[in-house]
Amino acid sequence: MPHSGKKCALKVYMRWPCPPLSKLRIFVYYPAMKRTVFWVFIVCLTAAPIFASPPAAAENPAVYITRSGAKYHTEDCPRLKRSKIEIPLNKAALTHEPCSQCKPPTARPDPNRTAARAQGKAEGNIYKLSAAGLQNSREAETSRMLTAKVAEHIDGDTVRLLFDNPPPAITTRETVRLLGVDTPETVHPKKPVEFFGKEASDFTKTRLLGKNVYIAFDRELRDRYGRLLVYIYTGPGECFNAEIIRQGYAHAYLRFPFQFMDEFKELQREAREKGLGLWGKKP
Repeated sequence: MPHSGKKCALKVYMRWPCPPLSKLRIFVYYPAMKRTVFWVFIVCLTAAPIFASPPAAAENPAVYITRSGAKYHTEDCPRLKRSKIEIPLNKAALTHEPCSQCKPPTARPDPNRTAARAQGKAEGNIYKLSAAGLQNSREAETSRMLTAKVAEHIDGDTVRLLFDNPPPAITTRETVRLLGVDTPETVHPKKPVEFFGKEASDFTKTRLLGKNVYIAFDRELRDRYGRLLVYIYTGPGECFNAEIIRQGYAHAYLRFPFQFMDEFKELQREAREKGLGLWGKKP
């Protein structure tokens, strides 16, 4: 039976991988072209996977970094003789440059990555131990750290530093909080002086005030109060954050993750078993 001659609009909208075919509008005369439209629809569905994007894994392959290097590499790069840490390409590109020798794949341009690189430029030569993949505080390299002088002592886990030639993200004078460390309160406006607080405060004052120190960082640069979150080193392999916990003057602050959480937790356990400092008997 011939069609009535009235033109009926049958709109078929499909999600195509390529923008020019994002909408397919077909005008047919009903019902003569009904079967044709059906088979066009089936062909479109069948062809869609051909134009589909490659799997995410192919876009984000594994690359490798070293504990102290500033570049990322392919697995067989000769520069990986001493250490080799596997890391996704998108994360490596945030903190490392591609190796010029092995020429690893480069990440696609990404707004978040661009913002991270801009932040990296502001942070300059800040040494983040989390990015270095270190497992123990003694492995950190003081040669890569910022240098500063402890200008003022506030309490057991907070001091003020004067930095030498800081990067743009850091001012010359900064209040800093020891990462992974929590000493008893001595200057809190709403709390009394806590047990062993004065001893912990005096320990930090004696060991740090007026001294030249090395400063390293972790994932986050600052806390919600604007204080820098730092590891203070008094010399190669001498992390003061670890030492104050080892001596029993502080708790390991485990509320938020940080690079040496397991190490500090173990130091706290040893100090507690020995009854050192604040783990001793209260008067």
